[in-house]
Amino acid sequence: MYQIKTYTLRTSEALQKYATVQWPRHVSSMPPFGATVHGFWTDEQPDAHRLIALLSFRDGVDPDEFLASYIASPELAADMDGFDAADIIDVHDILLEPVAGSPLG
Repeated sequence: MYQIKTYTLRTSEALQKYATVQWPRHVSSMPPFGATVHGFWTDEQPDAHRLIALLSFRDGVDPDEFLASYIASPELAADMDGFDAADIIDVHDILLEPVAGSPLG
């Protein structure tokens, strides 16, 4: 199963920091919890302040259980060190099930 996560940040400065400091840290901290980061991007629309990430989950890993465990972990706390989480003003998730023949299937 895949998931697209869209984070809306308060300012372009917060987005820049989140995209260049925190998300690169998540790439190595998420796999022990059952999620793999396939990529993350910033929305190029002016004033959008959005980061979009594509994750996948190991077989048997429930995305909600992953999130609960990851949020409570010291790994996430370390990833977020130096970042004001109040600068994340919205998070939207979309779960995706690959279709037969999909390259990411």
